[in-house]
Amino acid sequence: MLLALMVSVIIVVLAIGLGSVYIPPGDVTNILISKVLHIAPRADIEAVTQSILWKIRVPRALLAFVVGAALAVSGTIMQSVLKNPLASSFTLGVSSGAALGASAVMVFGLYLPVIGVLTLPLVGFLCGLLTVFLAIGFASKLDENMENQTIILVGMVMSLFVNALLTIIVSMSDEHMPEVIYWQMGSFSLKDWSNVIILLPIVIVGTIVTMRYAHELDIMSFGEDHARAMGIEIKHVKLFLIAMAALLTGSAISFVGVIGFIDLISPHFARRIFGSSHKYLVPMSALFGGSLMVISDLIARTIIAPSELPVGAVTALIGAPFFAFVFFSKRKKG
Repeated sequence: MLLALMVSVIIVVLAIGLGSVYIPPGDVTNILISKVLHIAPRADIEAVTQSILWKIRVPRALLAFVVGAALAVSGTIMQSVLKNPLASSFTLGVSSGAALGASAVMVFGLYLPVIGVLTLPLVGFLCGLLTVFLAIGFASKLDENMENQTIILVGMVMSLFVNALLTIIVSMSDEHMPEVIYWQMGSFSLKDWSNVIILLPIVIVGTIVTMRYAHELDIMSFGEDHARAMGIEIKHVKLFLIAMAALLTGSAISFVGVIGFIDLISPHFARRIFGSSHKYLVPMSALFGGSLMVISDLIARTIIAPSELPVGAVTALIGAPFFAFVFFSKRKKG
């Protein structure tokens, strides 16, 4: 666990230094220490370099790590609760709902004067969360026991329905189509400290709350009948944890757009190395997810520099083969 933490820190430091302007790791460390401790950096480090690092690179790398951690914890919850290695919050329509809300803001020019520039992430988050609650509500009407298959199927139907509404809205305004499409592919460009300050507490609290349910998640992994025999209120615990997963995913993608596969890959890596105990699986998934997102963002902004790829495209290139591997390996074992 300490080794994983050290590797994550090294990845973040390297990502901060790499880019169109290369900043050596020693300079990165010196600038970070000087900013945190409010002391003067080395005299040979130019002011422009300090500005690039502290105002652009650091918040972008930290935001990527926080978003990746949020998606990874969310994926861990969904895979354990629904007992499906391919389950995620996106299965229940979080991404579709958030994309619908964000597209409505872009196309219709919605603007809330009190929160200003946060209108888009707030509306996207609320719509993503609403979509999940609607899916859960329909699933509870169809199946009082809230079986996993019912939740997944209703979530997929809800996601398809919301995507149809999104297509209609986007088709009504051709001029906003590139902006909407780019948001749906995810990007960390033009992000600053305000995004990190807002999202970081949400992810920390969500991760801590999830870890407090580690015992219930361990038991639910063995099946719902076993969990009921152990005295766990399956329906209430399942609803709460699904809502927590939706909160983490909705909060993350509302700031940076739709980014997939991180929530699918990270729990598998963490489970393979650290085992299935959620006391370790949840925080280690967060570390893996954060590190993988930082690496993906680094690839997105450097591989065709000075242009930039959507980070969602990079994670899809990494995640799609992994998705196929998990699916066919499970099928072969079956």
